[in-house]
Amino acid sequence: MTLAQTQPRHSVGQPTKHDSAELHVTGAAQYTDDIPEPRGTLYAAIGISQQAHARLCSVNLEPVWNAPGVVAVITAADIPGANHLGGSMKDEPVFAIDVVEYIGQPIFAVAATTMEAARRAAQLAEIDYETLPHNLDIQQALAQQQFVLPSKFLQRGQPDTALQQAAHKISGGFHLGGQEQFYLEGMVAMALPREHGDVLVYNSTQHPHHDQKVVADVLGLTEKDVVIECRRMGGAFGGKESQPSLFASIAALLALKTGRAVKLRLDRDDDITITGKRHCYDIQYQAGFDDAGVLQAVKLVYASRCGISADLSGPVNDRSMFHADNAYYLEHVDIASYRCKTNSQSNTAFRGFGGPQGMIAIEYIMDDVARHLQLDPLQVRRANFYGVDGTRNQTHYGMEVEDNIIHRIVDELETSADYQQRRAAIREFNRNSPWLKKGIALTPVKFGISFTATFYNQAGALLHIYSDGSVQLNHGGMEMGQGLYTKVSQVVAEELQVPLSYIRCTATRTDKVPNASATAASSGSDLNGMAARDAAQQLKQRLTAFAASHYGEETSAVVFHDGEVQVGEQTVSFKELAHAAWMNRISLSATGFYRTPKIHYDPQTMTGRPFYYFAYGAAVSEVMIDTLTGENRVLRVDILHDVGQSLNPALDIGQIEGGFIQGMGWLTTEELWWDAKGRLRTHAPSTYKIPVAGDIPPVFHVKLLENNANVEQTIYRSKAVGEPPLMLAMSVFFALRDAVASVGDYRLQPPLQPPATPEAILNAVQAVQSAHQETA
Repeated sequence: MTLAQTQPRHSVGQPTKHDSAELHVTGAAQYTDDIPEPRGTLYAAIGISQQAHARLCSVNLEPVWNAPGVVAVITAADIPGANHLGGSMKDEPVFAIDVVEYIGQPIFAVAATTMEAARRAAQLAEIDYETLPHNLDIQQALAQQQFVLPSKFLQRGQPDTALQQAAHKISGGFHLGGQEQFYLEGMVAMALPREHGDVLVYNSTQHPHHDQKVVADVLGLTEKDVVIECRRMGGAFGGKESQPSLFASIAALLALKTGRAVKLRLDRDDDITITGKRHCYDIQYQAGFDDAGVLQAVKLVYASRCGISADLSGPVNDRSMFHADNAYYLEHVDIASYRCKTNSQSNTAFRGFGGPQGMIAIEYIMDDVARHLQLDPLQVRRANFYGVDGTRNQTHYGMEVEDNIIHRIVDELETSADYQQRRAAIREFNRNSPWLKKGIALTPVKFGISFTATFYNQAGALLHIYSDGSVQLNHGGMEMGQGLYTKVSQVVAEELQVPLSYIRCTATRTDKVPNASATAASSGSDLNGMAARDAAQQLKQRLTAFAASHYGEETSAVVFHDGEVQVGEQTVSFKELAHAAWMNRISLSATGFYRTPKIHYDPQTMTGRPFYYFAYGAAVSEVMIDTLTGENRVLRVDILHDVGQSLNPALDIGQIEGGFIQGMGWLTTEELWWDAKGRLRTHAPSTYKIPVAGDIPPVFHVKLLENNANVEQTIYRSKAVGEPPLMLAMSVFFALRDAVASVGDYRLQPPLQPPATPEAILNAVQAVQSAHQETA
């Protein structure tokens, strides 16, 4: 570590508050729905399918046209460009034409003078369906070879031979539930027609450039004719990466048809019914291992419910394959991945992007191996960690694990959380408690950082210094509550050595920074921070050269510090220097750019270096269950997480806490349920249960790993923090499994599947009790 890396920072590394903190708590923060509407704005609603799979025999929209307040109705026939939502496969239409494939698929849209009028009118269409067979079952899709994308396979070593020769073998499987993103701000877009047939769309989106491309294609325009803008989102979690393009397109179509501004804001029920979720998986596994629990061979089959189209299922499922190891060395491994087509919403990105689904399988195996051998699961996990001495450190896809710190993290956490003492105390408690049982688990996380689609690992920024020394920053990243704008502003403040108050980060727009990647894959700070830094360094060099020339000094005599610039023996304020530079016709605007180095990946062989680096962490969770009802509580959580050299410890800790609770919800309370007709019934807060304040563990310790600069040249040697913490919540699930196992004296494998709802826990308890009685 260099001296420069150990010196105190001016802005970076400080626990600066979120730039919109006051706006959030006072209600003054302006979201897409808060933007003042132009005179004559119309309001849109979507007419959706009420059948899971059917042929459209006739669609009578006359009642819709005749409804009060209706100004326009559009179908696929009104699309001047392409009737698809983009993506590599171009396999999902904006509006269905002949066939509908899930309940919630858009068929038409209506614009009216009020939101209520539009929504009421959308219910009046007379549609004659010819019902066709539908399927929501992953296993049925597998049997019928119904896929949205070709299956993929990844193998290393000789897993069949190694499995046969292993001293111990286990096999099993489980169904892993999906998850609704449930962003606080629902899908919303407002389109404004402009001159020459251009359109401006305010959209709640993680990926404005994708929306720009799709809207341009749908309207039959070019990308220069479409501008997408978003200042902030009220949450996204992956759900606004690809799918906001549908709503932007519909609003834009209606705007150009009517010549008036059009706002489309989804009702929460429609939002959940129409949009995709985290992919649920059916997972099958076989494992062979020795007496110490060291894995000799692993065979995994991942089959995911993708919905009616590919959407982002390709990279999501690829990441599951890449993260099948989590923190463990797999010498002989075979992985199969099936991307199944079902008559349900096209599933999409969700925090972790397939990584959580991949990782929980190997953790399930570790848990089963430990119970099979009657060992502490932590002992088995440790025995399988990647090495730190150059051996056992190559992933199954060929990437070297060069910065493995999982041993250090787990050792520190085991001690600080009193894991061994608490585990012994819990065993004693369970022996003396007939109905209430406790459980504990310590699970690790190793998560790869970068888009697996290599071309997305790029970013741009636009930076202006004004004549009064104030600074305006724009970059391609999206603010969705995580504090990205704050962090990138801190980077610029650090580079220019000015107070953070000098800097204003403006709304992200496609006409300021073109071709920007999605704010996803935990890459927001990595990419946009580096791009902004590049722009700031250009301007700093330009000002340095000007100052040296203007005051007759060498450039080495120019030093920026705390809002001032020392030039030899003279000191001027940053504001004075900026004004002097402007007066002397020095350009005070710069564009920055960054592309992630080192990464490469062959999607055909599934080998290479898809990730720039890994982020690590570990969590200990302690739970209690009621064996009579299945009710449960998380009593205590201890987390030690790796963020490299933190850009902003306050924001990073907030991300870790939030990610953990969201992951806990996925694995415990959040259950998606479709009825026999293919209708999603958990489509509102009344039926879909996300964690609330009362679910937060009463003892919740979160600590950042200290003295741990990233070995790679990331922005100020920090590490991504958006997604990795979600996987720490696996500790909650396996603590629950530990509690259930106690009713069978820890000798039987509990058939508990996530989400571990009270019903699922009760069923697992009864199954273990029954099996235990039979073997007693």
